[in-house]
Amino acid sequence: MPEPSAAVVPIARHDLETISLVGFVHGVSHFFHLLLPPLFPWLMTDFALSFAGVGATMTAFFVISAIGQAGAGFLVDRIGAARVLALGIGCFLLAALSLSLVDGYAGLVMVAALAGLGNSVFHPADFTVLNRRVSSARLGHAFSMHGLSGNLGWALAPVFMTGMAATVGWRLAALAAAGLAALALVLVIWRRRTLAEPPTQASGQTVGTAREGVFAFLRSAAVWWCFTFFLLITTAFGAIQNFATPILQHLHGLTLTAAATALSAYLAGGAGGILTGGFLAQKGAHDRLIAVALGIAATMAVVLATVPLPSGLVLAVMTSVGFCTGIAGPSRDLLVRRAATSRFGQAAYGRVYGFVYSGLDTGLALAPLVFGGMMDHGRFASVLIGIAVLQTLAIVTALRVGGVTRAAA
Repeated sequence: MPEPSAAVVPIARHDLETISLVGFVHGVSHFFHLLLPPLFPWLMTDFALSFAGVGATMTAFFVISAIGQAGAGFLVDRIGAARVLALGIGCFLLAALSLSLVDGYAGLVMVAALAGLGNSVFHPADFTVLNRRVSSARLGHAFSMHGLSGNLGWALAPVFMTGMAATVGWRLAALAAAGLAALALVLVIWRRRTLAEPPTQASGQTVGTAREGVFAFLRSAAVWWCFTFFLLITTAFGAIQNFATPILQHLHGLTLTAAATALSAYLAGGAGGILTGGFLAQKGAHDRLIAVALGIAATMAVVLATVPLPSGLVLAVMTSVGFCTGIAGPSRDLLVRRAATSRFGQAAYGRVYGFVYSGLDTGLALAPLVFGGMMDHGRFASVLIGIAVLQTLAIVTALRVGGVTRAAA
Protein backbone atom coordinates (compact mmCIF):
# COMPACT_ATOMS: atom_id res chain seq x y z
CA MET A 1 0.00 0.00 0.00
CA PRO A 2 1.50 3.40 -0.93
CA GLU A 3 2.57 5.62 1.94
CA PRO A 4 1.24 9.16 2.19
CA SER A 5 3.45 11.77 0.58
CA ALA A 6 5.62 13.99 2.74
CA ALA A 7 3.43 16.97 1.84
CA VAL A 8 0.10 15.36 2.73
CA VAL A 9 0.93 14.39 6.34
CA PRO A 10 1.93 17.93 7.50
CA ILE A 11 -1.17 19.37 5.83
CA ALA A 12 -3.43 16.88 7.61
CA ARG A 13 -1.66 17.52 10.93
CA HIS A 14 -1.95 21.28 10.49
CA ASP A 15 -5.65 20.99 9.61
CA LEU A 16 -6.25 18.93 12.74
CA GLU A 17 -4.44 21.45 14.96
CA THR A 18 -6.33 24.39 13.47
CA ILE A 19 -9.73 22.68 13.73
CA SER A 20 -9.03 21.59 17.33
CA LEU A 21 -7.83 25.01 18.50
CA VAL A 22 -10.69 26.91 16.86
CA GLY A 23 -13.17 24.32 18.12
CA PHE A 24 -11.92 24.70 21.70
CA VAL A 25 -12.21 28.49 21.76
CA HIS A 26 -15.64 28.28 20.12
CA GLY A 27 -16.74 25.90 22.87
CA VAL A 28 -15.48 28.45 25.42
CA SER A 29 -17.53 31.19 23.74
CA HIS A 30 -20.70 29.09 24.01
CA PHE A 31 -19.85 28.29 27.63
CA PHE A 32 -19.85 32.04 28.31
CA HIS A 33 -23.28 32.39 26.64
CA LEU A 34 -24.44 30.65 29.82
CA LEU A 35 -22.17 32.33 32.35
CA LEU A 36 -25.16 34.00 34.06
CA PRO A 37 -28.34 31.92 33.46
CA PRO A 38 -27.33 28.87 35.58
CA LEU A 39 -26.67 31.30 38.46
CA PHE A 40 -30.06 33.05 38.23
CA PRO A 41 -31.54 31.30 41.31
CA TRP A 42 -28.65 32.51 43.49
CA LEU A 43 -28.49 35.98 41.92
CA MET A 44 -32.26 36.50 42.29
CA THR A 45 -32.07 35.59 45.97
CA ASP A 46 -28.97 37.64 46.83
CA PHE A 47 -30.01 40.76 44.90
CA ALA A 48 -33.85 40.49 45.21
CA LEU A 49 -34.36 40.33 41.42
CA SER A 50 -37.33 39.21 39.31
CA PHE A 51 -37.23 36.84 36.35
CA ALA A 52 -37.72 39.84 34.07
CA GLY A 53 -34.78 41.59 35.70
CA VAL A 54 -32.29 38.77 35.36
CA GLY A 55 -33.64 37.90 31.91
CA ALA A 56 -32.86 41.43 30.75
CA THR A 57 -29.18 40.75 31.35
CA MET A 58 -29.28 38.21 28.51
CA THR A 59 -30.98 40.72 26.25
CA ALA A 60 -28.04 43.03 26.97
CA PHE A 61 -25.64 40.17 26.16
CA PHE A 62 -27.13 39.45 22.74
CA VAL A 63 -27.70 43.08 21.76
CA ILE A 64 -24.05 43.94 22.49
CA SER A 65 -22.91 40.76 20.74
CA ALA A 66 -24.99 41.48 17.63
CA ILE A 67 -23.72 45.04 17.31
CA GLY A 68 -20.16 44.08 18.13
CA GLN A 69 -20.12 41.13 15.74
CA ALA A 70 -20.87 43.32 12.74
CA GLY A 71 -17.90 45.53 13.65
CA ALA A 72 -15.56 42.74 14.75
CA GLY A 73 -15.33 41.45 11.18
CA PHE A 74 -13.64 44.67 10.07
CA LEU A 75 -11.16 44.30 12.92
CA VAL A 76 -10.40 40.71 11.90
CA ASP A 77 -9.68 41.79 8.33
CA ARG A 78 -7.45 44.61 9.58
CA ILE A 79 -5.35 43.15 12.43
CA GLY A 80 -5.87 39.40 12.05
CA ALA A 81 -7.99 36.75 13.73
CA ALA A 82 -5.49 35.73 16.44
CA ARG A 83 -5.35 39.20 18.03
CA VAL A 84 -9.12 39.61 17.84
CA LEU A 85 -9.71 36.21 19.44
CA ALA A 86 -7.34 37.16 22.28
CA LEU A 87 -9.29 40.39 22.82
CA GLY A 88 -12.58 38.49 22.92
CA ILE A 89 -11.32 35.92 25.41
CA GLY A 90 -9.87 38.78 27.47
CA CYS A 91 -13.39 40.24 27.69
CA PHE A 92 -14.64 36.86 28.97
CA LEU A 93 -11.91 36.85 31.60
CA LEU A 94 -12.86 40.36 32.75
CA ALA A 95 -16.56 39.43 32.77
CA ALA A 96 -16.01 36.38 34.98
CA LEU A 97 -13.69 38.24 37.37
CA SER A 98 -16.19 41.09 37.60
CA LEU A 99 -19.00 38.64 38.32
CA SER A 100 -17.07 37.27 41.30
CA LEU A 101 -17.02 40.81 42.78
CA VAL A 102 -20.36 42.25 41.65
CA ASP A 103 -22.57 43.83 44.33
CA GLY A 104 -25.75 44.83 42.49
CA TYR A 105 -27.90 44.72 39.37
CA ALA A 106 -25.90 47.34 37.48
CA GLY A 107 -22.85 45.15 37.93
CA LEU A 108 -24.67 42.15 36.48
CA VAL A 109 -25.63 44.16 33.40
CA MET A 110 -21.99 45.22 33.02
CA VAL A 111 -20.92 41.55 33.26
CA ALA A 112 -23.44 40.60 30.57
CA ALA A 113 -22.27 43.44 28.33
CA LEU A 114 -18.60 42.44 28.72
CA ALA A 115 -19.40 38.81 27.95
CA GLY A 116 -21.50 39.88 24.93
CA LEU A 117 -18.62 42.01 23.66
CA GLY A 118 -16.28 39.04 24.01
CA ASN A 119 -18.72 36.76 22.22
CA SER A 120 -18.99 39.15 19.28
CA VAL A 121 -15.57 38.29 17.85
CA PHE A 122 -15.80 34.53 17.54
CA HIS A 123 -17.75 33.88 14.34
CA PRO A 124 -15.85 36.35 12.13
CA ALA A 125 -12.51 35.29 13.64
CA ASP A 126 -13.18 31.53 13.71
CA PHE A 127 -14.49 31.29 10.18
CA THR A 128 -11.74 33.50 8.80
CA VAL A 129 -9.16 31.14 10.32
CA LEU A 130 -10.92 27.99 9.12
CA ASN A 131 -11.37 29.31 5.58
CA ARG A 132 -7.77 30.46 5.28
CA ARG A 133 -5.94 27.72 7.19
CA VAL A 134 -7.87 24.48 6.56
CA SER A 135 -7.59 22.67 3.22
CA SER A 136 -10.73 22.74 1.06
CA ALA A 137 -11.20 18.98 1.30
CA ARG A 138 -11.71 19.23 5.08
CA LEU A 139 -13.73 22.44 5.31
CA GLY A 140 -17.05 20.64 5.70
CA HIS A 141 -15.65 18.62 8.59
CA ALA A 142 -14.07 21.76 10.07
CA PHE A 143 -17.41 23.58 10.09
CA SER A 144 -19.08 20.47 11.52
CA MET A 145 -16.62 20.28 14.43
CA HIS A 146 -16.96 24.03 14.96
CA GLY A 147 -20.72 23.68 15.42
CA LEU A 148 -20.37 20.59 17.59
CA SER A 149 -17.86 22.27 19.92
CA GLY A 150 -20.33 25.11 20.46
CA ASN A 151 -23.03 22.63 21.46
CA LEU A 152 -20.61 20.99 23.90
CA GLY A 153 -19.88 24.38 25.46
CA TRP A 154 -23.62 24.93 25.94
CA ALA A 155 -23.96 21.47 27.50
CA LEU A 156 -21.04 21.94 29.91
CA ALA A 157 -21.89 25.39 31.26
CA PRO A 158 -25.11 24.61 33.21
CA VAL A 159 -23.62 21.49 34.82
CA PHE A 160 -20.33 23.21 35.68
CA MET A 161 -21.73 26.53 36.94
CA THR A 162 -24.65 25.03 38.88
CA GLY A 163 -22.46 22.33 40.44
CA MET A 164 -19.81 24.83 41.49
CA ALA A 165 -22.36 27.32 42.85
CA ALA A 166 -24.13 24.62 44.87
CA THR A 167 -20.83 23.38 46.28
CA VAL A 168 -18.69 26.46 46.92
CA GLY A 169 -20.94 29.42 46.07
CA TRP A 170 -21.64 31.41 42.93
CA ARG A 171 -18.73 33.82 43.37
CA LEU A 172 -16.21 31.00 43.33
CA ALA A 173 -18.07 29.49 40.37
CA ALA A 174 -17.40 32.78 38.55
CA LEU A 175 -13.72 32.54 39.44
CA ALA A 176 -13.63 29.00 38.07
CA ALA A 177 -15.12 30.29 34.80
CA ALA A 178 -12.40 32.95 34.79
CA GLY A 179 -9.85 30.13 35.02
CA LEU A 180 -11.32 28.56 31.87
CA ALA A 181 -11.06 31.88 30.03
CA ALA A 182 -7.46 32.30 31.21
CA LEU A 183 -6.60 28.83 29.90
CA ALA A 184 -8.11 29.67 26.51
CA LEU A 185 -6.24 32.99 26.38
CA VAL A 186 -2.89 31.32 27.14
CA LEU A 187 -3.59 28.68 24.48
CA VAL A 188 -4.44 31.27 21.80
CA ILE A 189 -1.32 33.31 22.55
CA TRP A 190 0.90 30.20 22.65
CA ARG A 191 -0.46 28.79 19.35
CA ARG A 192 -1.01 32.14 17.62
CA ARG A 193 0.95 31.01 14.56
CA THR A 194 -1.70 28.36 13.96
CA LEU A 195 -4.28 31.15 13.68
CA ALA A 196 -2.19 33.57 11.58
CA GLU A 197 -2.98 34.19 7.93
CA PRO A 198 -0.73 32.38 5.44
CA PRO A 199 1.80 34.88 4.05
CA THR A 200 0.48 34.72 0.50
CA GLN A 201 -3.04 35.53 1.67
CA ALA A 202 -2.02 38.19 4.17
CA SER A 203 -0.07 40.10 1.52
CA GLY A 204 -2.97 40.09 -0.88
CA GLN A 205 -5.64 40.73 1.69
CA THR A 206 -6.20 44.37 0.84
CA VAL A 207 -6.53 43.90 -2.91
CA GLY A 208 -10.26 43.26 -2.84
CA THR A 209 -10.74 46.04 -0.30
CA ALA A 210 -8.94 48.61 -2.44
CA ARG A 211 -10.89 47.63 -5.53
CA GLU A 212 -14.39 47.37 -4.00
CA GLY A 213 -14.29 49.50 -0.84
CA VAL A 214 -14.63 48.21 2.72
CA PHE A 215 -18.43 48.48 2.74
CA ALA A 216 -18.99 47.06 -0.73
CA PHE A 217 -20.20 43.76 0.74
CA LEU A 218 -23.34 45.56 1.95
CA ARG A 219 -24.35 45.96 -1.70
CA SER A 220 -24.32 42.20 -2.20
CA ALA A 221 -27.76 40.58 -2.32
CA ALA A 222 -26.24 37.24 -1.26
CA VAL A 223 -24.87 38.78 1.95
CA TRP A 224 -28.28 40.21 2.89
CA TRP A 225 -30.00 36.89 2.12
CA CYS A 226 -27.47 35.15 4.39
CA PHE A 227 -28.16 37.65 7.18
CA THR A 228 -31.90 37.06 6.80
CA PHE A 229 -31.38 33.30 6.85
CA PHE A 230 -29.55 33.50 10.18
CA LEU A 231 -32.14 35.86 11.64
CA LEU A 232 -34.97 33.45 10.75
CA ILE A 233 -33.32 30.19 11.74
CA THR A 234 -32.02 31.44 15.11
CA THR A 235 -35.33 33.06 16.02
CA ALA A 236 -36.86 29.61 15.52
CA PHE A 237 -34.07 27.99 17.55
CA GLY A 238 -34.47 30.54 20.34
CA ALA A 239 -38.19 29.76 20.54
CA ILE A 240 -37.48 26.04 20.93
CA GLN A 241 -34.67 26.58 23.43
CA ASN A 242 -36.72 28.93 25.61
CA PHE A 243 -40.22 27.48 25.39
CA ALA A 244 -40.13 23.82 24.29
CA THR A 245 -40.45 22.45 27.84
CA PRO A 246 -43.74 24.22 28.78
CA ILE A 247 -45.12 23.74 25.25
CA LEU A 248 -44.67 19.97 25.41
CA GLN A 249 -46.14 19.89 28.91
CA HIS A 250 -49.34 21.65 27.80
CA LEU A 251 -49.83 20.14 24.34
CA HIS A 252 -48.83 16.54 25.01
CA GLY A 253 -49.27 16.20 28.77
CA LEU A 254 -45.61 15.49 29.48
CA THR A 255 -44.21 15.83 32.96
CA LEU A 256 -41.61 18.51 33.57
CA THR A 257 -38.87 15.89 33.59
CA ALA A 258 -40.09 14.26 30.37
CA ALA A 259 -40.43 17.63 28.61
CA ALA A 260 -36.92 18.65 29.68
CA THR A 261 -35.64 15.29 28.45
CA ALA A 262 -37.28 15.94 25.07
CA LEU A 263 -35.49 19.29 24.85
CA SER A 264 -32.21 17.53 25.66
CA ALA A 265 -33.03 15.00 22.92
CA TYR A 266 -33.50 17.91 20.49
CA LEU A 267 -30.06 19.29 21.39
CA ALA A 268 -28.44 15.84 21.20
CA GLY A 269 -30.09 15.27 17.83
CA GLY A 270 -28.69 18.61 16.71
CA ALA A 271 -25.17 17.51 17.64
CA GLY A 272 -25.60 14.28 15.66
CA GLY A 273 -26.98 16.24 12.74
CA ILE A 274 -23.98 18.58 12.73
CA LEU A 275 -21.60 15.62 12.52
CA THR A 276 -23.62 14.04 9.70
CA GLY A 277 -23.98 17.38 7.94
CA GLY A 278 -20.20 17.76 7.78
CA PHE A 279 -19.97 14.69 5.55
CA LEU A 280 -23.01 15.59 3.44
CA ALA A 281 -21.75 19.15 2.92
CA GLN A 282 -18.68 17.83 1.10
CA LYS A 283 -20.97 16.73 -1.75
CA GLY A 284 -21.95 20.33 -2.58
CA ALA A 285 -25.49 21.61 -3.39
CA HIS A 286 -25.55 23.28 0.02
CA ASP A 287 -28.71 25.31 -0.52
CA ARG A 288 -30.67 22.24 -1.62
CA LEU A 289 -29.42 20.18 1.33
CA ILE A 290 -30.51 22.97 3.69
CA ALA A 291 -33.92 23.07 1.99
CA VAL A 292 -34.51 19.34 2.44
CA ALA A 293 -33.28 19.27 6.05
CA LEU A 294 -35.24 22.32 7.19
CA GLY A 295 -38.30 21.17 5.24
CA ILE A 296 -38.40 17.96 7.26
CA ALA A 297 -37.79 19.89 10.50
CA ALA A 298 -40.66 22.29 9.74
CA THR A 299 -42.97 19.36 8.97
CA MET A 300 -42.11 17.73 12.28
CA ALA A 301 -42.82 21.01 14.10
CA VAL A 302 -46.29 21.12 12.53
CA VAL A 303 -46.87 17.52 13.61
CA LEU A 304 -45.97 18.45 17.18
CA ALA A 305 -48.39 21.38 17.03
CA THR A 306 -51.39 19.50 15.57
CA VAL A 307 -51.20 15.77 16.41
CA PRO A 308 -51.55 14.36 19.97
CA LEU A 309 -48.55 12.12 20.56
CA PRO A 310 -47.44 9.76 23.34
CA SER A 311 -44.33 10.79 25.23
CA GLY A 312 -42.06 8.29 23.47
CA LEU A 313 -43.06 9.60 20.06
CA VAL A 314 -42.63 13.21 21.20
CA LEU A 315 -39.06 12.31 22.14
CA ALA A 316 -38.46 10.81 18.69
CA VAL A 317 -39.96 13.80 16.86
CA MET A 318 -37.94 16.30 18.90
CA THR A 319 -34.78 14.33 18.15
CA SER A 320 -35.67 14.38 14.45
CA VAL A 321 -36.22 18.15 14.46
CA GLY A 322 -32.85 18.69 16.12
CA PHE A 323 -31.08 16.24 13.79
CA CYS A 324 -32.44 17.86 10.64
CA THR A 325 -31.67 21.36 11.90
CA GLY A 326 -28.13 20.23 12.75
CA ILE A 327 -27.59 18.74 9.28
CA ALA A 328 -28.14 22.20 7.80
CA GLY A 329 -25.36 23.74 9.94
CA PRO A 330 -22.15 22.94 8.00
CA SER A 331 -23.86 23.61 4.64
CA ARG A 332 -25.07 26.93 6.04
CA ASP A 333 -21.49 27.94 6.88
CA LEU A 334 -20.19 26.85 3.47
CA LEU A 335 -23.00 28.79 1.81
CA VAL A 336 -21.86 31.94 3.61
CA ARG A 337 -18.30 31.20 2.45
CA ARG A 338 -19.51 31.04 -1.14
CA ALA A 339 -21.37 34.32 -0.70
CA ALA A 340 -18.19 35.93 0.65
CA THR A 341 -15.84 34.65 -2.05
CA SER A 342 -18.13 34.83 -5.09
CA ARG A 343 -17.46 38.57 -5.42
CA PHE A 344 -14.93 39.70 -2.82
CA GLY A 345 -12.50 36.80 -2.62
CA GLN A 346 -10.77 36.23 0.71
CA ALA A 347 -10.32 39.92 1.51
CA ALA A 348 -13.75 40.25 3.12
CA TYR A 349 -14.08 37.01 5.13
CA GLY A 350 -14.15 38.82 8.47
CA ARG A 351 -16.59 41.53 7.42
CA VAL A 352 -19.00 39.17 5.69
CA TYR A 353 -19.01 36.57 8.47
CA GLY A 354 -19.26 39.27 11.14
CA PHE A 355 -22.25 40.95 9.52
CA VAL A 356 -24.05 37.75 8.57
CA TYR A 357 -23.61 36.13 11.97
CA SER A 358 -24.89 39.24 13.73
CA GLY A 359 -28.22 37.94 12.45
CA LEU A 360 -27.72 34.96 14.78
CA ASP A 361 -27.53 37.11 17.92
CA THR A 362 -30.37 39.30 16.68
CA GLY A 363 -32.57 36.23 16.25
CA LEU A 364 -31.74 34.94 19.75
CA ALA A 365 -32.57 38.37 21.20
CA LEU A 366 -35.86 38.58 19.28
CA ALA A 367 -37.18 35.08 20.03
CA PRO A 368 -38.47 35.82 23.57
CA LEU A 369 -40.09 39.05 22.34
CA VAL A 370 -41.75 37.44 19.30
CA PHE A 371 -43.05 34.32 21.04
CA GLY A 372 -43.31 35.38 24.69
CA GLY A 373 -46.73 36.98 24.16
CA MET A 374 -48.07 33.80 22.56
CA MET A 375 -46.85 31.81 25.54
CA ASP A 376 -48.47 34.24 28.00
CA HIS A 377 -51.82 33.80 26.19
CA GLY A 378 -51.57 29.99 26.11
CA ARG A 379 -51.13 29.78 22.31
CA PHE A 380 -48.66 26.92 22.53
CA ALA A 381 -49.49 25.32 19.17
CA SER A 382 -49.11 28.72 17.50
CA VAL A 383 -45.52 28.92 18.72
CA LEU A 384 -44.71 25.61 16.99
CA ILE A 385 -46.47 26.74 13.83
CA GLY A 386 -44.47 29.97 13.98
CA ILE A 387 -41.26 27.96 14.26
CA ALA A 388 -42.27 25.97 11.17
CA VAL A 389 -43.04 29.20 9.27
CA LEU A 390 -39.63 30.65 10.16
CA GLN A 391 -37.88 27.46 9.03
CA THR A 392 -39.82 27.53 5.74
CA LEU A 393 -38.86 31.16 5.14
CA ALA A 394 -35.25 30.22 5.91
CA ILE A 395 -35.44 27.64 3.10
CA VAL A 396 -36.46 30.40 0.69
CA THR A 397 -33.50 32.56 1.74
CA ALA A 398 -31.04 29.65 1.43
CA LEU A 399 -32.23 28.92 -2.10
CA ARG A 400 -31.92 32.61 -2.95
CA VAL A 401 -28.30 32.66 -1.70
CA GLY A 402 -27.54 29.61 -3.81
CA GLY A 403 -29.11 31.16 -6.88
CA VAL A 404 -27.38 34.54 -6.46
CA THR A 405 -23.93 33.05 -5.86
CA ARG A 406 -24.25 30.62 -8.80
CA ALA A 407 -25.21 33.54 -11.03
CA ALA A 408 -22.22 35.56 -9.77
CA ALA A 409 -19.91 32.63 -10.40
